[in-house]
Amino acid sequence: MNIIDSISAQSDAIARIRKDIHAHPELRFEEHRTADLVAQQLTAWGVPIHRGLGGTGVVGIIKNGASDRALGLRADMDALPSLEKNTFEHASRHHGKMHACGHDGHTAMLLGAAQHLAQHRHFDGTVYLIFQPAEEGGGGAREMIRDGLFEQFPMQAVFGMHNWPGMAAGTFAVSPGPVMASSNEFKVTIQGKGGHAALPHTTLDPVPVACQMVQAFQTIITRNKKPIDAGVISVTMIHAGEATNVVPDRCELQGTVRTFTLEVLDMIEARMRQIAEHTCAAQGLTCTFEFLRNYPPTINAVAEAEFAKLVMTDLVGPDQVLVQEPTMGAEDFAYMLQAKPGAYCFIGNGDGDHRSVGHGAGPCTLHNPSFDFNDALLPLGASYWVRLVERWLR
Repeated sequence: MNIIDSISAQSDAIARIRKDIHAHPELRFEEHRTADLVAQQLTAWGVPIHRGLGGTGVVGIIKNGASDRALGLRADMDALPSLEKNTFEHASRHHGKMHACGHDGHTAMLLGAAQHLAQHRHFDGTVYLIFQPAEEGGGGAREMIRDGLFEQFPMQAVFGMHNWPGMAAGTFAVSPGPVMASSNEFKVTIQGKGGHAALPHTTLDPVPVACQMVQAFQTIITRNKKPIDAGVISVTMIHAGEATNVVPDRCELQGTVRTFTLEVLDMIEARMRQIAEHTCAAQGLTCTFEFLRNYPPTINAVAEAEFAKLVMTDLVGPDQVLVQEPTMGAEDFAYMLQAKPGAYCFIGNGDGDHRSVGHGAGPCTLHNPSFDFNDALLPLGASYWVRLVERWLR
């Protein structure tokens, strides 16, 4: 494993930054302390900064040489609204907030790379260090782009990275094409006519209509799309009624839809609307159908994914660079990949054995109250960022 010596020498300092961020988690668009910490570190290393994109975003700018070529490296800063079960020293000090997805580690890895790049400028061009707010449901990447990220900081490509529990520490994974799904929400409100449950013939009961609808939605997955096209429809909430002897006036269904392509997403949304409206009409009821498109699919560009793979191979060897299995989870880095070519990779976080005494009883998986980032990844992730820059801006 070819970890950069200067980064390895600073690994304890980078880990202290990571644990400090972990202990002070901030939710989407509230990352004021974290952004201040990032800005102070970059400024101390002589890196010019720009603040305010997306609200709390920070962009560091490192230039060298005469080339006008540039690339962006992105890390997310926000935490989750989750009650941490860990009790070790760096556990969350903010009740109900937790770095349960490893964004503390992502920020620390990019800071580790920034320190080295600022001190050893073995490249010709410009590196933009993008510290992004609000990945967890806030669309911070979209907001930074709307605020002029790519106009103010023109770059030819952009790269992102996420830790991946269950993948061995010391490994990477990257592949071209779709690697994370689109994230979408739906809400169906079925309007009937309530009444006494002993006199169902005097009512228009929305509950059995809702049950038919839930079952019918699954036929979209099994009968309306090609079997080789990925798609998920999950009804995760059903709300109706307040008493056992009363037929309710209305019933609400809510849930999520995930796809890898916009074509499949368009089809699913249209068919869900048809099923909802026609199922209600067949029973004499009405409904409203709402469909919210959150994050688009994360799609790696072929050339940039292959380029990232070359960098990883030089770092850890070919056997430690894995095929990136697509996941139906979502990621707002997708917005950046819609605007610029680039690649989003995974870095193995291990199986949880790295956690110190005091961790929660749950598994070390993403969005789990017992999760903790593996600090052994910090020098490896920072080295990847540096080698990517040096190779891209040779």
